[in-house]
Amino acid sequence: MPKTRKEATPCILHPAATAPLKAFHVVYENKDELGQLCKEFENMRKQLEENNRAVWHMMEEEKALRAAIAHDIRSPLSVLKGYQEMLLEFVPEDTLDKAQLLSMLEKGMEQIERMNGFVETMRQMSSLEQRTIHAENIQLLRRTRATSSYDLEDKILKYYPKQVKEYEEYIEGYSQDVKLAGQHQAVGEEKFCPMTLKGVVYTEKTDAGEMLLAVCKENPLSAPVEIGSYRGFRMEVYYDTLNAHYCLNLCGKMKHTVSLGTDALGNLTRIENEIAKFPARLDDAKTKKAETLEQIENAKAEFAKPFPYEAELKEKTERLNALNIELNLDEKDTPVMDAEPEQSEEQPEKRSPARVR
Repeated sequence: MPKTRKEATPCILHPAATAPLKAFHVVYENKDELGQLCKEFENMRKQLEENNRAVWHMMEEEKALRAAIAHDIRSPLSVLKGYQEMLLEFVPEDTLDKAQLLSMLEKGMEQIERMNGFVETMRQMSSLEQRTIHAENIQLLRRTRATSSYDLEDKILKYYPKQVKEYEEYIEGYSQDVKLAGQHQAVGEEKFCPMTLKGVVYTEKTDAGEMLLAVCKENPLSAPVEIGSYRGFRMEVYYDTLNAHYCLNLCGKMKHTVSLGTDALGNLTRIENEIAKFPARLDDAKTKKAETLEQIENAKAEFAKPFPYEAELKEKTERLNALNIELNLDEKDTPVMDAEPEQSEEQPEKRSPARVR
């Protein structure tokens, strides 16, 4: 009985490890049995060298693919971070209406879906040993790159310009409100500016605080009602039914909301604290505008970059197409297996089988 041969365990070598394969050749000129054996060994050496080079190249492609997907995940993470910062800043102040909140949450979910797609792509690419045709991986990388390019283009044309416009409105609004507050500075030992409530000017801090509480109790509705002015800002009050307390709007170029409590002097302190935050918010809006403009330039530069593996994909695709043609895998070249062979008119000559001793 012929002996069965055990399948050899595949060996993956670093490119440097293939150097010994190039350092020698199995050559034997005589065409006898030893020459045939040496020829087979030389073919094995060439195949081993080629296989090791291909496997190492495939591993390099894997690293590049993972790096590209990791880079693309940073984009939705940055968007989500921006939305979270805006929510943390403006939700406690009740400066966002329900439609704006829902819009931000929906856009956040879109970014989460994008990240899920990237994670699923990485999971599918995690098994390097199961891939036999690497052109499919590069095509997947190109599709991922195309999706990222569409997203970048959308940001360049729509999202970033919208953000810049919003920050410019914040800058203009806070600039005018900072100027308005500077024109009506608090005076006296109590650092208090006269407050007008229902047409009456209150110069004493205690009287103004108590009257503000009384006016709030007269307006239990959730719709804002104008009640007077303070430091050049019109004042509106309304009852926040969700959080069960009164709120006051300081209306200048922008509308600034202050949550009120039950302490008369404490409410005046809250109003002053809100006005004191205007310069910092102005600087923050300027910083975010500059960062967004920088993101636009970075996005344009990234969008202009060509796909780095285009030439390699073309080469592998051509090799794959040539292999398909050679193996008759194209539908137009596939022979019909069920067709019966034509019968020859000539009958084959009958011969006696040769006897083997």
